Amino acid sequence: MAVPAFFEALQTSPLGLEISGSIWLFPTIETIHVFALAVVVGSIAIVDLRLLGLAFKDKAVTAVSREYLPWTWGAFGLAVVSGLLLFVSRAADYLAIAPFLIKFVFMGLAGLNMVVFHLLTWRSVETWDQGAPASGAKIAGLLSLVFWAIVIVLGRKVGFSL
Repeated sequence: MAVPAFFEALQTSPLGLEISGSIWLFPTIETIHVFALAVVVGSIAIVDLRLLGLAFKDKAVTAVSREYLPWTWGAFGLAVVSGLLLFVSRAADYLAIAPFLIKFVFMGLAGLNMVVFHLLTWRSVETWDQGAPASGAKIAGLLSLVFWAIVIVLGRKVGFSL
């Protein structure tokens, strides 16, 4: 696959060369990225398991969401920044491998799942907040877990593809 010149230029930019050429910078950014993703996926999994009725059954879904989703969004911001820095260091190389591109498809599906859940199912949360979640909530929780698991597997594959 031909990579647009913009991404070649990004990879050979001073920032890209500094990150890729440093013995400590890339591994440090990658470590931050992995820790941030662990918090993102871990906090999402907690909410998803509650949506599935498999954990925190004694807590309202809204309470679990209120407690864990700020961690999700904070860590997601850190993951985006660190991920962009990693991308800059090898932009053209990353775009040439399928697992990298497919990973973003599944991240998009996870995001779309969240949007649909909040537009449709969450609107009636007061009716199922304390008890067994609605079937739409269970489906959203299951899809979320599956999509994020695939993102993790593909992310690891990317790490071993270059």
